[in-house]
Amino acid sequence: MGNSKSNETLLMLIWGQAFIAMLGSLFYSEIMGYVPCELCWYQRILMYPLVIIYGVAAIKKDIRVALPGLILSGIGVCVSIYHYLVQKLPALEDAGNSCGLVPCNAEYVNYFGFITIPFMAGVAFIVIFVLHIILMKQQGGN
Repeated sequence: MGNSKSNETLLMLIWGQAFIAMLGSLFYSEIMGYVPCELCWYQRILMYPLVIIYGVAAIKKDIRVALPGLILSGIGVCVSIYHYLVQKLPALEDAGNSCGLVPCNAEYVNYFGFITIPFMAGVAFIVIFVLHIILMKQQGGN
């Protein structure tokens, strides 16, 4: 029983992480007025469905229905890491200039000298991916 409650808690944490990431991206674009670059849009395309996917999984109390979420979050980790590297590595900085109307190497925020929007998205994707793997292992042990 306790394991089931722990699984439900982890599932809600995953959903909460996806929801907060979605709200954060909307805050930066709709409230702060930051126009998303092309790579930001890809990250949004990968993150927003996670709110629904993990919401359904939480309602059904079954991580198995959220397999697409594991795939999307895994791809999201890769896109976020690449985007962050475009912002931070001089060798990749030129790639960010040809990203579309808004350059992908632009840093709207840079908290503490390293926390940018792709960094925050990457952390969210990693949290979702890792918690999903933990839940799969716990359910496999039942």
